[in-house]
Amino acid sequence: MKLNFIVLAGLLFFSSQAFASESQFGFVYTTDLLPKDQKEVEQWVTWRTKKNGGTFNLLQGRTSFEYGLADNYQLSIYLNYAYAHAFHNGPFGATDAPETFASDRVGSDDSYSASRFVGVSVEQIYRILSPYIDPVGLALYLEPTIGGQFVELETRLILQKNFLEDTLIFGFNYTYAPEFRLLPDDNGGNAWQEETDMNFALAGSYRFIPNWSAGFEFLNEREYGSLGINQLANSGYYFGPSIHYGAKSFFLTTVFLAQMPWATEHSATVPGGVVNGYVVDNDFERYRLRVKAGFYF
Repeated sequence: MKLNFIVLAGLLFFSSQAFASESQFGFVYTTDLLPKDQKEVEQWVTWRTKKNGGTFNLLQGRTSFEYGLADNYQLSIYLNYAYAHAFHNGPFGATDAPETFASDRVGSDDSYSASRFVGVSVEQIYRILSPYIDPVGLALYLEPTIGGQFVELETRLILQKNFLEDTLIFGFNYTYAPEFRLLPDDNGGNAWQEETDMNFALAGSYRFIPNWSAGFEFLNEREYGSLGINQLANSGYYFGPSIHYGAKSFFLTTVFLAQMPWATEHSATVPGGVVNGYVVDNDFERYRLRVKAGFYF
């Protein structure tokens, strides 16, 4: 019996270590990081679809290599790329390219399709408090992205709280991300314009059987037409379920989000950008599906 107890305790210990760095959620970060010297490759695919009318599909991909520089410090490098197809999807039925492709000039009756390498991101996460030994987990996040038509500095405050012997996990993110995009100007050329994203996100997940967790994610994404927060253009809300499977050497997470009809017009909202409570501007859509796969080695 003593030997069985030791073996069981060892299995539980190594199981908890294997799952400590998993990405439980699709859009919300937690304070769980790779242990020192552990490596991981992740592949993200996000499908964003449906506006108020017409056709709209945006596929976004991210391929990353992640490395644990220390038990509380993780460094990741992402390659970002995208494909889009749109037709009569924007305000008042005009064709509107998604924000990722906003530097392209698109006619109101054009059928638009394009693909693009968006840029390279360098992500750093530093954990200050661990949810396993402290009352709450706390981490700071910094991710600059540099591309030919896009430059962004994304910062996050990450909180995590665990319950029921770490089977019930809640995560909260506050994101502040000033950015510059190369956009068409009134003179027939392109010019850099600034914008700020400020987002709030909450997620919960419960491990109902070994290796399997299910939960929800809730996002409030806000766009400002300047580097400050005095020109609110859009505020969209998303909610939906998540499912996660984690094994010793890989994990798979899937999240489906639907926009809630809670949007209203603001001081910098594009005319026609809000219809029946839904934001239909170029960085918002009705539905999102994200799949993330990670492999440890």
